[in-house]
Amino acid sequence: MNLEEQIISSLHQAFKTCFDHNLNIGEISLQPTRKDFEGTFTFVVFPYLKITKLNPEASGNKIGEFLKENCPPVTDFNVVKGFLNLSVSKASWLDIFKKLYTHPSFAKLPANGKKVMVEYSSPNTNKPLHLGHLRNNFLGYAVSEILKANGYEVIKSNLVNDRGIHICKSMVAYKHYGNGETPETSGLKGDHLAGKYYVIFDKEYKKQIQGLVENGEAEETAKKNAPLMLEAQEMLRLWEAGNEEVVQLWKTMNSWVYQGFDATYKKMGVDFDKYYYESDTYLLGKNIVEEGLQKGVFFKKENGSVWVDLSEEGLDEKLVLRADGTSVYITQDMGTCDLKYNDFKIDKSVYVVGNEQDYHFDVLFKIMRKLGRPYGDGLYHLSYGMVDLPTGKMKSREGTVVDADDLMQEMVATAESHTKELGKIEGFTQEQASELYEVLGLGALKYFLLKVDPKKRMLFNPQESIEFQGNTGPFIQYSHARIASILRKADQIGVNYQKDGFEHLNQLEGTERDLIVMLNDFEKKIRQAGEEYSPAVIAQYMFDLAKEYNRFYAELPIFNESDNQIQSFRIALSALTAQTIREGMKLLGIKVPDRM
Repeated sequence: MNLEEQIISSLHQAFKTCFDHNLNIGEISLQPTRKDFEGTFTFVVFPYLKITKLNPEASGNKIGEFLKENCPPVTDFNVVKGFLNLSVSKASWLDIFKKLYTHPSFAKLPANGKKVMVEYSSPNTNKPLHLGHLRNNFLGYAVSEILKANGYEVIKSNLVNDRGIHICKSMVAYKHYGNGETPETSGLKGDHLAGKYYVIFDKEYKKQIQGLVENGEAEETAKKNAPLMLEAQEMLRLWEAGNEEVVQLWKTMNSWVYQGFDATYKKMGVDFDKYYYESDTYLLGKNIVEEGLQKGVFFKKENGSVWVDLSEEGLDEKLVLRADGTSVYITQDMGTCDLKYNDFKIDKSVYVVGNEQDYHFDVLFKIMRKLGRPYGDGLYHLSYGMVDLPTGKMKSREGTVVDADDLMQEMVATAESHTKELGKIEGFTQEQASELYEVLGLGALKYFLLKVDPKKRMLFNPQESIEFQGNTGPFIQYSHARIASILRKADQIGVNYQKDGFEHLNQLEGTERDLIVMLNDFEKKIRQAGEEYSPAVIAQYMFDLAKEYNRFYAELPIFNESDNQIQSFRIALSALTAQTIREGMKLLGIKVPDRM
C-alpha cells in the first residue's frame, strides 16, 4: 500500500469511527496541497457535510484529529474553510525515497493483458512528410510508449495512402516530364522526387485550365476537361484494372517514396510494427455493408444506395455504399477496422488523425458499435490541432508547405549555432558535438510539439523552442547533463550513494521533501497520460521536475556538505531525478545528453 492509499484507508476508517458511515473507498480522493498552504495532501470535506452533519471547519478538524492519532504518516494538519491539509512525516518521505530508489521495474506499470493498436503517420505517397506529419508522428510514437508503460501490449501501425487520384497526378506528370529521372540521377530523396512531380502536375494543370477558359469554357468545366486531369482519371481506372505498365510505374515511384520516408522516420526516431496499404484495403468493407443490411443497422434507398441512420446518436444519415456498388471512405475504414482486429485481436484502437476528421471518426465508431463489434468500445480518435509557424519562418522549396526534412535539419543547425554561442561544447570532439546538436535540435522540436495539449491548435516557434531557459526540451536536457556531471564527480571522489550510504539519515530539508514528493508522482503522471492519451502530461511533469531539481541544487550544498550521510543522500536524490528525467523523456521519444 503506497502513502496515498494508506491515508485514503485511514480516511475511510475516520468516517466509520467518527460518523458511523461506511464510505466507499473509491469515492475518496486526495489532491496536492496548494503551494501557499502548509501540507502535502488535501482532502476536500464539502461533499461529505451531509454525512458529518457539522460545518466545514469542524468536519475538517474532527477528521484531522483522527488521522493524526491513527495514521502514522500524518504528523499534523490544518483546516482552511472546507480544505483539510495534511502534513506527512519526514520519516515517511525518506522511506518512500528508499523504495523508489531501489524499485526494480522503474516507471513501468504491470502488464494488464490488453492489446492496443496505435495508428499514426498515414502519409500519401505523392509528396514528402511536412510539419503537420511531425506532430502526428511524435504524438503517435509518444502515446504508444506511454501506453506500453501503462502495461499494454502496443502495436504501432501505419496505414499508407498509396492509391487514388492524387497518386496518379504525380505519375502522369512524371510520365510527361520525368525523362527517366531517378533519386540517384537527381540527387533528391525519393519522396521529394515524387513531390516535385505532384507540384509540376498542379502547375501544368492550372496552365491548361487557363487555356480552356481563354477559349471560352467555364472554369468549372475547364477543371473537369483539362487533358492532364482526364489522363489522371484514366490512369486511376487503368491501375484499378491492373494495367501492367501503369502498375509498374506506380510500384517504381512508390518504392522511391518508401526509401525517402524510411530516412525521414529514422531521423524522427519513430518506428512501426505493422504497415497497412490502402491499395490492399480499399475494396474491404462491402461484406460489412451486407451484414449491416441483414442486421437492420443499414438500410437501402430507392436508388440502391446503402445508408446508416445515426440520428438517435445525435448525428444524421450517412452513406456507406453508393448506388453503383462502389465504396466510400467509410466503407473501407469499416473493413480495415475488422482487418486490424482479425490480425491482432486488439482491445483498443487509437487513430492519431487531425481534427478535420472528427466527424468521420465519430460516424465510423458509432457504426462499429451498432454492429456489435467486440472492439467497438475501445475505438478512440486522438484528434489533434494543426501546427502554424510564425510568418516567413523556414519556408520550404515550394514556398507553402514546411517540409519535415528541412525543418529537422534547420532545428539541428539552430541548435548548433545556439550551443556554440553559449560555449557549451568545451572539450567535445567534432563527432560528439554533432551528436549533441542532433539530440538538442530534435529534442527541442519534439518537446515543443508535444508539450501542448494535442487537441489545441498551436504555433511552433523554432527560436523559442531551442532556448536553454523556460519550458523547453533543452532546459530539461541541460538539467539532466548537470546531474550526470554531479554523478561523475561523486564516482571520481568515491562517494557511496547506494542505499546503505544514507541508511541512518533521519532529517530532511523542505526542498528535499518537495523533490521526493514530485518524484513519487511519476507513476501517477504515467497513468494520467495513458488515460488521457496525452504526452503533454509527461512533458509538463518533466519541466516541473527539472525546475524543482534546479531549486534544490541552488539551495542546498552537495560536495560542500560535511555530513557524509546527507551528502550521500543528496547525490542519490540527484541520481533518481536523472533516472526519472531519462525515463520520462524516453516516453516522449527524446534523448538526454550526459554532457553539455
